[in-house]
Amino acid sequence: MSLEWPERVLVFIPAYNEEHSIRRVILEVRDSVPHADILVVDDGSADNTAAVARAAGVMVVRHPINLCIGGTMQTGMKFALRNDYNLVLRLDGDGQHDSAELPALYAAMVAQQADAVFGSRFLAQEIKMRIPLSRRIGISTFAGLVSLITRQRATDTTSGFCCLNRRAVTALARYLPQDYPEVEGRIILFKAGLKTVEVPANMRARMAGVSSIDNWRSVYYALKVSVAVVISALKDIPVLPQELAHDSLSTAHRRHPLQPVAVVGDGAPDPEA
Repeated sequence: MSLEWPERVLVFIPAYNEEHSIRRVILEVRDSVPHADILVVDDGSADNTAAVARAAGVMVVRHPINLCIGGTMQTGMKFALRNDYNLVLRLDGDGQHDSAELPALYAAMVAQQADAVFGSRFLAQEIKMRIPLSRRIGISTFAGLVSLITRQRATDTTSGFCCLNRRAVTALARYLPQDYPEVEGRIILFKAGLKTVEVPANMRARMAGVSSIDNWRSVYYALKVSVAVVISALKDIPVLPQELAHDSLSTAHRRHPLQPVAVVGDGAPDPEA
């Protein structure tokens, strides 16, 4: 039975210094979800990521400085809301996520009537990518915290491979932090009254380049996120209504002056590209 997709679907690809992999990621997405629009958010790359993405014919928003993944996620979520997308699929620009599994995320959303579906490396039959022991410990710790707070099992809270409906996009656009948001995002969705599920997902080694999170950043990340998860659990985040009126989707009145604002399309040339 073939999937009946929503009318407006956005595939959102955060990217930072991924000029050697972004074109291949875009081509794979086109093969897997040919009816979807594709948005690449270049988070202040020092290379030609934005230019390569534009040459591939997708929409590009470029941050003038690096805002980290939280700022990039805010841009993608606000872009989706302002342009009336019904569904957002997210994968990384380094090629670790297999875009062929994007339809499976949406199929799980439909079957389980979920608001957000996350791909988990640890539910897959075989883990195809090497994960250092220190990172495995961190992932297990975060998953344990999220499971404890949400009272439902979480196994991979940092995968970044997900499918979000309009309610989930709205919650993340409003409340997502600007630094490292994946783990806190799970708490935000829970407190907003949304249903999240995990499904198996195979992940690969990155196609090119190196991770922006080195050993020292890993330590900072672990400490910061652990504290932030507890703080998020104490935040007052209202439950979102089942049906969202169009006017309720505006996030402009909540925007901090330093937070990124989504730009419609990519018509304006990038002088640095």
